[in-house]
Amino acid sequence: MGVEGRMKCVKYLLFFFNFIFWLCGLALVVLGVLVQVALHSTVVINNVSASSAPLVLIVVGVIVFFIAFFGCCGAWKESYCMVTMLKCCGVTNATDWKGKFGSVKDSVPDSCCINVTAGCGQGAMGDALKIHQTGCETVVEKLLKKNIMWVIVAALVLAFLQIMGIIFACMLMGGIRSGYEVM
Repeated sequence: MGVEGRMKCVKYLLFFFNFIFWLCGLALVVLGVLVQVALHSTVVINNVSASSAPLVLIVVGVIVFFIAFFGCCGAWKESYCMVTMLKCCGVTNATDWKGKFGSVKDSVPDSCCINVTAGCGQGAMGDALKIHQTGCETVVEKLLKKNIMWVIVAALVLAFLQIMGIIFACMLMGGIRSGYEVM
């Protein structure tokens, strides 16, 4: 059964913002590749220290791209699993939320709870039986390493689509130019 009323509005807003983040992640990947090519005239990374800026852009872009993709799919399909980051809290651990969430001291978002209920994260930062202690950075890193083949396939498909877009744009540009020459 789908969500109703105000939650339907929240669903579409979440989808919209995740779609914007998805586009930003894609833009970061493309920008990283363009910077790499501009600096070194090749997509291949020969010297990691000389390619650190484009490499950071590409890695951050890929991470944002996948997280936003799952957010979009989760919002559209109303999937609890996809909207939440499975079994993690904070970037490095639950203490990342210290003094940053809620009015009660040592609170974490309810999404950090093992059994998510309203208000379950209030004052529960140190309680390993109530909240996940592992940071989301570690969880995402393990997920990407586990699915590295799919990450590579997705990157290659996106690169192919971008190259096809450039080729079609060049073809259109040539067609437009030849149309002006005929007149």
